[in-house]
Amino acid sequence: MAETVGSLVDKITIADLKIFHMGEQTKRNDAGAEHIIKCKQRIDIMVLQRDDLINELNQLVKDIFSGEYKPKMYRQFKMYNDPKYGIKTK
Repeated sequence: MAETVGSLVDKITIADLKIFHMGEQTKRNDAGAEHIIKCKQRIDIMVLQRDDLINELNQLVKDIFSGEYKPKMYRQFKMYNDPKYGIKTK
């Protein structure tokens, strides 16, 4: 599984923001009918995509709590400003 809980939450948040702002486009007084229709169609697609992400997050959380999936812990190994590597950032 390539996704983490954090990455899924991030993607869901971004999708919600896009849906919100696309919804604002449908309420513009100066927008033409064609623009509003396209925005509503895009909202429908984005809602489906967001719902897929939510379902994936729910399944991941269930798998973690059931013990079926154990997420890997990745550590960061930084080389800059470490005299052992001789790499300087300045």
